[in-house]
Amino acid sequence: MKRLFIITLTTLPLLACSEKPATTPTPVALPKLETITLAPSKVALEVKFDGVIEAINQATVSAQTSGRVVELPVDVGDFVKKGDLIVRFTDVEQKARASGAQAKFAEAKAQFARMQDMLAKKLIAKADFDKAEAAFKSAEAGLKEANEGASNTAIYAPYAGIVVSRMIKVGETVAPGTPLMTGLSLEQLRAQVDIPQEHIGQVRKFKQARVLLAEGKVLETSDMRIPPSADLQTHSFKVLVNLPSGDHGLFPGTLVKIAFVSGETERLLVPASAIAQRGEVTGVYVLANNALELRMVNLGSRTADNRYPILAGLQAGEQLVADPIAAANAYKKAGE
Repeated sequence: MKRLFIITLTTLPLLACSEKPATTPTPVALPKLETITLAPSKVALEVKFDGVIEAINQATVSAQTSGRVVELPVDVGDFVKKGDLIVRFTDVEQKARASGAQAKFAEAKAQFARMQDMLAKKLIAKADFDKAEAAFKSAEAGLKEANEGASNTAIYAPYAGIVVSRMIKVGETVAPGTPLMTGLSLEQLRAQVDIPQEHIGQVRKFKQARVLLAEGKVLETSDMRIPPSADLQTHSFKVLVNLPSGDHGLFPGTLVKIAFVSGETERLLVPASAIAQRGEVTGVYVLANNALELRMVNLGSRTADNRYPILAGLQAGEQLVADPIAAANAYKKAGE
């Protein structure tokens, strides 16, 4: 009987939702099984295109001061956290300049305080006070610049990401403006998609998309940039779809499928937990007149609430068993 069932299952044609399946259910002494009654629900119509992943944040870090490279803890392909040290230069000259600026600032500050006191007692002219105030502000600015120069001898990662190129080596001397290394962030990615002109109207109207990843994972987004005009050569629109922030296991340069909402229709929706996978066969257990049947179905793309639209194999009003494992055990016992 099991062999007969397998033959019937693999030769059963997929039927449209409006057609009555032509399989003879197997009568069984059934235990109590939780069921779901199928009813049409509104779902989005979609058009799918290939997209290429790219990083939103990609930058080249350059030297802000001169010095010799003494420490280079990261290399191409390394992952760095935000704030991690990526380059360190010699700092003898910068520290000496900062010390000199600190001494000049302290002197100018003391002189300015004295001039304030003398001006209050009307012992000096206002012009002498203004000169002391200008000297104090100049020394203060010089100190800030010197301290910044000293701090620029250590370069830290501006964001978490991966090093994609390195332009320097330990021991090299660099000048201000010298490129040091380039990195990109994996937490903020987007996909570039070429949308044909016949579809851009609906894409622009609904501005909703789903990025379809491996193992059924779906990322929903409405954050996209649609150009006002098409490419003159391809007559398509280069749409940029921003992915939600976070690590999704994607890398720049890889291909993904992106489904754009293009309208609305009604479909029968089945929870993913009710789907039974038997090798290459996808089906559901249908309960009718105290008989249990494994029905082959044709599924659409998984929705955000973890359900599948039925494209063929079922019709409204039929009852599905919510737990396919319990249904399979009941079917097996009936066949013994």
